[in-house]
Amino acid sequence: MTRTLLLLAAVAAVVAVGLFWVLTIPQTVSESALGAHKPNLDNGRTLFFIGGCASCHATYGDKDPSKLGGRMTLETPFGNFYPPNISPDPDYGIGRWTEVQFVSAMTKGTADDEHLYPVFPYPSYQRMTTNDLRDLFAFLKTLPKVTNTDTMPPQEGGPTFPFNIRRFIGLWKLLFLDGLPFQPDPQKPDDWNRGAYLVNGPGHCAECHSPRNFLGAIKSGMRFTGGPTPDGKDWVPNITQYSLGKWSESDIAEMLATGKIPGDRVGGAMVDVVRNTAQLSPEDRQAIAVYIKSLPPVQGLSPPRQQ
Repeated sequence: MTRTLLLLAAVAAVVAVGLFWVLTIPQTVSESALGAHKPNLDNGRTLFFIGGCASCHATYGDKDPSKLGGRMTLETPFGNFYPPNISPDPDYGIGRWTEVQFVSAMTKGTADDEHLYPVFPYPSYQRMTTNDLRDLFAFLKTLPKVTNTDTMPPQEGGPTFPFNIRRFIGLWKLLFLDGLPFQPDPQKPDDWNRGAYLVNGPGHCAECHSPRNFLGAIKSGMRFTGGPTPDGKDWVPNITQYSLGKWSESDIAEMLATGKIPGDRVGGAMVDVVRNTAQLSPEDRQAIAVYIKSLPPVQGLSPPRQQ
């Protein structure tokens, strides 16, 4: 009897491992899914700024936002992460990448047949259209090549166990990556839909302005309600009408253009965000404002009291 139970347990373990391996295979986009496309560099530039690419991927120690050498430290509860070089350099960056590889990274969170950690906000980028992603890729290729050197800081304190096992990210994706592109609401005006796309797709605003569960995914029903910064040292504000009820669309658009808010100016990481959104067209900033103003009031978590 004991021998039979052990045999059954062994078989169950083998089946479980096999099932885990199959379910967590890194997914990619097929080349046939792309089709013909003529890149629009102006659109790519817009997506570069709304996506805040330089905010994470700028070269460590270099103030030029067009040099995307990466390696700046991003502290999180799961360990430190180091955004990679995404400049067109063929050896240190993504200069040898194809469009298929880029679209797969942005929508599937997959590169070099491995899962990318969702600290890279592909749960939002998956909402982007394929043509927008291809325009962004084309724009990135126009930026300076960056060769990483020994002056870069050492990568210390990486993801802790079990998060350092990338295959487990496949399970995370099964739970939290739905693979759905943005769907416009036919009942809403064009500017609302444009704003909704920019905020929920390339702008990935909810990735910072939402609290996270113990697995690092946005808490259901609490998008845009604010929460602690990834390093736990500050607090990101609630941007639903619970907190912004007295703000007008003009106030939001002005903040995105100049950093001015009613009675003050933005601070912290939002300074970098405004540096990017200031490069957008007035129409896009207004569209974002229209959408943000439409977010229903949700209380969310309360920031810790200052000592």
